[in-house]
Amino acid sequence: GSPAVGKIVMTAAAKHLASVTLELGGKSPAIVDESADLKSAAENLMWGKFVNSGQTCVAPDYLYVHASVKDAFLKSCTEALQLRYGTTAEAQKSNPDFTHIINEHHAQRISGLLDDAKQRGARVLAGGAVDTEEHYIAPTLLDQVAPDSTILQEEIFGPLLPVLPYSDLQEVIASINAGPKPLALYVWSHDQKHIDSLIANTSSGGMCVNHCMVHVAHANLPFGGVNNSGMGNAHGLFGFKAFSHERAVLHGGWLPTIKLFYPPYTQSRKRVVSFLLAQLSR
Repeated sequence: GSPAVGKIVMTAAAKHLASVTLELGGKSPAIVDESADLKSAAENLMWGKFVNSGQTCVAPDYLYVHASVKDAFLKSCTEALQLRYGTTAEAQKSNPDFTHIINEHHAQRISGLLDDAKQRGARVLAGGAVDTEEHYIAPTLLDQVAPDSTILQEEIFGPLLPVLPYSDLQEVIASINAGPKPLALYVWSHDQKHIDSLIANTSSGGMCVNHCMVHVAHANLPFGGVNNSGMGNAHGLFGFKAFSHERAVLHGGWLPTIKLFYPPYTQSRKRVVSFLLAQLSR
């Protein structure tokens, strides 16, 4: 759910001193740098963003793409969308492989985000068609999105992708760190310094390098958020540990060395205890 719902759950749990594990979503950034395989990155990102029409908790929410490759990358994105969903608005709307929005209320909410962005100067690069009665929002790419647009403030949870050009990766890192910690972070790059910098200088529930979304399906990786995007982990051993309590059980041995710590604390006993502690601390 959302952070607001998470706070309600935590408040209810506090009355019983019950622990909680929360997965709260958030605005998961995607980054494509100048070293990325643009065609492969576009194909992967267009899948991750628009699967289930963007209605997944770890969907890429907004995209930073290096200015030097932006045009070429967006061309590959548009080609991928047309290949999968059709070259016309009518074909995309009737495509059985593109999911509609869960209900009219959320279709109107997403439509409102699109309208607000366009009113503030955003340019539609692909898609943009809306039919709220049919719960339909086309797979949409947006450019020139104003920083104060609502779409950059709220989790989209729908098929709209704002595209933000950049030239300095450190500015991208600073921007990500200025907001709430995301549930996921995605980067497409073949520059190991860029990858290492993002790993070391950002915080997110999970992260994929040259991929997106699939970390959720990996049973040997922990899945969960951090701070605003949640707390605790699920999946595999991590989920077992999160949803159970490890109780410590100690059995006394045949040699009752604890008696050395019983009073009275004579000088000879203190020397023995000091010697044992010194040995244990090595």
